[in-house]
Parts: sequence; C-alpha cells; structure tokens
Amino acid sequence: MKSSVSMTRVRILQITMCIGVALLATSCDKKAAPTEGGAGTGPAPAAVVRDLDANNFKVDHPEQFPLVAAGEHAASEELNVTGTVTPDVSRQVPVPSLATGRVIEVDARLGDEVKKGQLLFKVQSSDVAGAYSDYRKAAKNQQLAMENERLTKIQLDRAKLLFDHGAVPQSSVEVANNADLGALIAIENAKVDVETATARLRLLGSDPDHPTGIIDVFAPTSGTITDQQVANQAGVQALTPPNPFTISDMSKVWIICDVPENNMAQVRVGEYADVRLTAYPGRVLKARVSNILPAIDPTLRTAKVRLEVDNSGMLRLGMFVTAVFHGPATARRATVPAQAVLHLHDRDWVYVPASGGAFRRIEVVAGAMLPGGMQEIASGIQPGDQVVSRALVFQSTSEQ
Repeated sequence: MKSSVSMTRVRILQITMCIGVALLATSCDKKAAPTEGGAGTGPAPAAVVRDLDANNFKVDHPEQFPLVAAGEHAASEELNVTGTVTPDVSRQVPVPSLATGRVIEVDARLGDEVKKGQLLFKVQSSDVAGAYSDYRKAAKNQQLAMENERLTKIQLDRAKLLFDHGAVPQSSVEVANNADLGALIAIENAKVDVETATARLRLLGSDPDHPTGIIDVFAPTSGTITDQQVANQAGVQALTPPNPFTISDMSKVWIICDVPENNMAQVRVGEYADVRLTAYPGRVLKARVSNILPAIDPTLRTAKVRLEVDNSGMLRLGMFVTAVFHGPATARRATVPAQAVLHLHDRDWVYVPASGGAFRRIEVVAGAMLPGGMQEIASGIQPGDQVVSRALVFQSTSEQ
C-alpha cells in the first residue's frame, strides 16, 4: 500500500516539472519576439535573397544601393600588343681592345654611367714594343735619307760647276740631278713611315718619346655600359669580337612589338602608340612607330614593329610593356564610375537593376581608365544603362 502511494507521488512530481519547463520556454519565446512599433532607429538591414541563377540577386531594401546611368565615350579602335625594351643599335658604341695582351686593370662595370674619355681598362701588351721598333726604324731611315739628300745636292752642284768650265759632259749633270731627285723622294717616303709609326703608337695610347707596355683604353662616348665581356687578368685580342665593353646612349630606346598579321592595318609608320609599363602601371608613354619589318614570322604569323620612345630613366633593357595602337575609326562606348566595376576571378562585372527589387550581375569588358574616376566599358552594357554605383558594397552584402 505504501509502495503504490510513493509511485503516485513520483509521477505527480515528474508531470509538474514537465509543465514548468514548457511554461518557461513559452515565456522566453515571447520575450525574444519583436514587438510592432518598437523603438529601433535606422534603416533595416538589407536582406539579399539569391536566385537559382548565381548571377541574380533580390533585396528587400533596393534603395540602399544607389544607381547611376552609364555615360558615353567616343573611343577609337584599339590594338593591344606586348613588346620588349631594346637598345637603339644606332646609339650603341662598341669598345674594342686596341692591342692584344692581358687585362691588368678594369675601371668600369656593367651598368655604370661613363663619360667620354673616362678610363675603362688597361692592357699589358707587347704590341707597343713592335710599334716603337717600327717608329725608331722609320725615324732612322728619315735621318739617313736627309743625309743622303745633302750629299746628292753637293754632287749636283759640283757637276754643274765642272760642266760650266767644260770639265764634264752634260750627262754627268743629268745623273747628279736624278740622284738628287731620288734622295728627295726617299725623304718623303721616310716622313710617311715616321708619321704612320707615330700614329700607331698614339692609337695604342703610347707616347713616342716615352713608350710603355701598358695601354689605357678610354670611353669613346658617354652613356651606359650595357655589355661587358672582360674581367681582370683576362686575355684580349686587338680589334676582335667579342668587344670588352659596349656603351649605349639610353636617352632613346626601341620597343619591339609583335603585331598579328590580321591587325597590320591598324599600325602605320609615323603614328604614335600608348606604352604602358608592367613595372609602372600608372605611367603612359608616347612612342612613335619608326619601322615595320618587312618579314612575317611564319610560325606566329606576326610582324615586328619598332617603336622609338624617349627614356627619362624608367625604361630598362628587357622590360615588358604593353603598346596600344589607335585605329582611325571611332566607336561609341559606355562609361561608368570605376567603383561600379567589380573585379572577380580575373573578370569584370557590373550589377544592373531588374524588376521587383532584383539585381543581375553582368560580365563586361573594362577598358581604359578615364579622368574623373570613370572607366570605359568596351562591351557588356550600353550608354544610358543603369548600374549599381558601388559594386563592391553590393558584393560584400551578398556574401554576408
């Protein structure tokens, strides 16, 4: 009897606890539910509902995303090609070694700016000894020729005196006269030999009065050393490639571009192209088309186009650039604020409004940046179309 009473009390207690838990949960739900006409301030957060199409979005507060109408821009047809900065070969000066020998001193390095007459390197050579020997022989022959001419002059005067007194025939005077003429010719030849030997010594950088076996090689022009093929203690050959140094005038450089064969009509000699540097994307340079090479690459079907551009110091040999050629025809293109373009996965997008507070993401081809923070749209939308003015804000909201 007591056992059944205890079981009844336990069941009543369990039922009471269950009812209490249910009432507590109901009370919490009522407290958490928002009340109508609450005291909250500010616009309600915009809720973005995605469509089955990943490019469709629907918001319950579309007024939070202001729209802007696309403008219009008249742009010429453009051709974008890549190119490489190369030196102007007409402004390159090779610096050969003037003598065969061994380099004992190098006073300049690759990339250095040098001035005309600056010492570049020194060569120890036996060529100076041979040139000085030739000089001494020529000088000695000149002295002998002058002495011989003095003697033949005396003989000619004596023959004339004897002929006047009838002591010798006319033929003796003629022989003496021919000897004197030969002596004068020998003197002239000896002078030429001396001048040649002297010029050779001076070309080697040696003084005829104080010859030395060390030859100094100086810069023939001012510029930048763009090639170095010599090192200390290296052997060099006189006036033989490879040249120890090459000096280039970098104030003007070439840009060699590959233009597809089917776009050759957009490139004309004498016109200008916009050059954008990979290293300095914000800078635009003007380059003139100086030549279109007459051959087409049979594999790539491209032609080499040479551009000339002034170099203020930014352009370096081997740099990659993008050249933009402008065609004669103009096209009507849309313009939007740069913030209206979303760059996502290496593609460009804009958001355009649809019916019922919905928006659609459209892929576009963005063009050049324009003044005033505007950007050209080559294709995807037309002038007058409405787009979301701040695409990144809308994209961030959709992701959150």
